[in-house]
Amino acid sequence: MKTFNFAQAFQVALIAAAIGGASTAALADIKDYRFELVDQTVQAGPDKVISIRLMNTKTGKPVPDAVIFATRLDMAPDGMQEMATKIAPVPGAEPGSYKFKATFGMAGRWQLSLGAKVQGETGTVENKLVITAQK
Repeated sequence: MKTFNFAQAFQVALIAAAIGGASTAALADIKDYRFELVDQTVQAGPDKVISIRLMNTKTGKPVPDAVIFATRLDMAPDGMQEMATKIAPVPGAEPGSYKFKATFGMAGRWQLSLGAKVQGETGTVENKLVITAQK
């Protein structure tokens, strides 16, 4: 009788593992997401809008409703990471697109650092994008 119960328990465990493994395989990996700039350049000056997309690299589709919680804009690409500026979200972007307003105090290369959480995924999407501010 004990052998029968052990065999049954073992089969149930195998089925549960198979089902659990199949359901997690359907989810994307956090590495399957990346931010991309809509425009690579912006005019130097106050209140300039930066548009970005969060993309699922496996499907090629934009990802809506991500929670972007970390933003930084500085001139690290030109060796001036201490030259940072404030960045603020702008409402009204289409699903999967996100907009921010910032002041580009001078022409040059600016690095936009982003961190976001994607619904249904564990981990954080982190990217650094380079925008060129022109006179």
